Amino acid sequence: MERRSKIAYGIALAATATLALAGCSGGSGSGSGSGSSAKDYGLINAGTLTVCSDVPYPPFEQEDKSSPSGFSGFDVDLVTAIAKKLDLKISIQVTNFDSLQSGTALVAGQCDMGASAMTITDARKKNIDFSDPYYDSLQSLLVKTDSGIKDINGLSGKNVGVQQGTTGENYAKQHAKGANLVQYPSDGELWPAMQAGQIDAILQDQPVNLVHEKADSKYKIVETYNTNESYGFAFAKGEKDALRKDVDAQLKALKDSGDYKKLYDKYFTAK
Repeated sequence: MERRSKIAYGIALAATATLALAGCSGGSGSGSGSGSSAKDYGLINAGTLTVCSDVPYPPFEQEDKSSPSGFSGFDVDLVTAIAKKLDLKISIQVTNFDSLQSGTALVAGQCDMGASAMTITDARKKNIDFSDPYYDSLQSLLVKTDSGIKDINGLSGKNVGVQQGTTGENYAKQHAKGANLVQYPSDGELWPAMQAGQIDAILQDQPVNLVHEKADSKYKIVETYNTNESYGFAFAKGEKDALRKDVDAQLKALKDSGDYKKLYDKYFTAK
């Protein structure tokens, strides 16, 4: 009788332990979906979303000492809002755009994702997984107001600045007949080159050229081009599916709540 009681007691303890373990496992798998503790995203630094971006590229990304991350802009603010919803901190890593759009920086593990006004293209999809689109853009041509250049047909023999590896560069190659295309790594070199008279025009994303037009009345956008471009956040091919899906979910949530529109209006609505 005593032996039987001990055996029964042992069985009860084992059953209790099994149930406790099952409860812990179930709790982990049925978490809220927000927070690094609920999902294993394979982040470079636990609890922090490390984002690569080509800076400066206003109004999408720019240095900002008043911001906790040290950067601001539409892309930065949007991805920061997404990170907050995922209960993650944010870290912005300045990266060359060409290495980002080619997927090199992502595969090398420099960051968990890229947010750098990057157009979703079939060519880039071969090396990169994209989020859902978050911004629709146009290309544009910026010139000096007294240049005499009225449109893209007036660029023959002119030095036209483009950013290397961008859809703006591709558009210029196809349509700026007779122009001398001068490649720069980013808008941080393009704009000073324009101001110094080293180039006669800049062909790049319309929102970026609009910032320059507003900043200096000696320059103006003479044409915009509807190239059916949409920007997406970038992820290493086949490596960040869980993170990408949750970023998409939170992007949708921000649009549904109206918070996305507030950010959009902050950077793109005329004042």
